[in-house]
Amino acid sequence: MNAIDKIYSNKIGISFFWKNKQGNSTPKVQLVFKEIGFLLTLNELKDFSTSCMHTIDSQCCNQCVNSPHCKSLLLRTPSEKIDLAVSKTETYQIYELINATIFKIELEHWIKNVSFN
Repeated sequence: MNAIDKIYSNKIGISFFWKNKQGNSTPKVQLVFKEIGFLLTLNELKDFSTSCMHTIDSQCCNQCVNSPHCKSLLLRTPSEKIDLAVSKTETYQIYELINATIFKIELEHWIKNVSFN
């Protein structure tokens, strides 16, 4: 864990910055969940968050008895060639992981760059 700066984690995954990627003015976030890792910019994280909400809003089967655990949802990722089969519960957990990551990054940016000006 010494090679990373953890941003956030929950039941489904973790987000962090790699420590050895210094010198980059806009570092990418490593987002890992379901044995998959994505290296994303802040804008890509925001797009991914939007994809989660679109998935929840458009594809949830409200009449299905097993809908929280059924892997019937197709979640679009920031990579146009990769979509994930996920459950409703997993989609909410991924959404929470992404949004908490975005919040912490933007809060840290605000504290460092805006609040003291």
